[in-house]
Amino acid sequence: MIKATFQKYTLQFKRPAGTSRGVLTEKPTWLLTIEKDGHRGVGECSPLPGLSIDDMADYERAKLLWVCQHITLGKEALWEQLGSYPSIQFGVEQAFLSLEAQEKDILFPSAFTQGKEAIPINGLVWMGDKMFMQQQIKEKLAQGFRCIKMKIGAIDFATEYELLKNIRLEYTPTDVELRVDANGAFSPLEALEKLQRLSDLQIHSIEQPIRAGQYEAMARLCETSPLPIALDEELIGIACPERKKEILQWIKPAYIILKPSFIGGYRGSEEWITLAEKEGIGWWVTSALEGNVGLSAIAQWTYTLGNSLPQGLGTGSLYINNFPTPLEVKKGALWWVK
Repeated sequence: MIKATFQKYTLQFKRPAGTSRGVLTEKPTWLLTIEKDGHRGVGECSPLPGLSIDDMADYERAKLLWVCQHITLGKEALWEQLGSYPSIQFGVEQAFLSLEAQEKDILFPSAFTQGKEAIPINGLVWMGDKMFMQQQIKEKLAQGFRCIKMKIGAIDFATEYELLKNIRLEYTPTDVELRVDANGAFSPLEALEKLQRLSDLQIHSIEQPIRAGQYEAMARLCETSPLPIALDEELIGIACPERKKEILQWIKPAYIILKPSFIGGYRGSEEWITLAEKEGIGWWVTSALEGNVGLSAIAQWTYTLGNSLPQGLGTGSLYINNFPTPLEVKKGALWWVK
């Protein structure tokens, strides 16, 4: 006999987290638990308010309840019927893998989960005033990060440019890789000029310079930009493999960013990876403010993909009430500490 239940949990930020869409102080998440024959599996369903396509009023009352009532359908059948709820698709995948796991919390056994190897990650600099962002940059460099990702678009571009320039004056691209994430903050008319200025600083790439859904403008930008462009929000809400292929062939980005909670979990992400590699497009994986249950599930899977680029995996340290985790960041890499 198999049964499922869910429980809502509100994660509290240690300090307000600035994004291009406002400031977050808390984040809701749901733990989906499956029980069968004395075994138990847990997955995290973690939509992001204001950004996830499944940030809907009926999320808990209708969809999570429906999943629990139809858990006997199994992982694949449930995934197929949850196309508009990618974070629940991901939670279902996690919960079933957790249920089937030979060792508690180990969804993908590997050298990573044995604590023998780590995943290189970028150090994320959150939006805020100049002093706050400078402080974060110094901390990340002191902690041994050699890939820094800075969110831009919240304060004036001139100040953000100076912050990046100061890093570059002290560290070469070989020493420190710089990535920026605009979260769609630029208008199509101003974007190319700003990308040209950023390219002078030998920036590795920029995520989503203009708002998603402007396919022609984004395609022109990818064609003319001196700076490699990565698609992020552009992938959200695209479930059909044929449509995924069309978008990649039309826009031709340098990279795509994979957030399993936003794009249908492991299966949805792997569809994007397969299509991107056929087009010669690079990629990396990023977490999306999940709690440690979801972050652990993303990290374990990410290691198995064998991508050597620094990944955009959070550290779980943003919240004051996160779930227990074996994950630990040391010298710019994510470790599983046994």
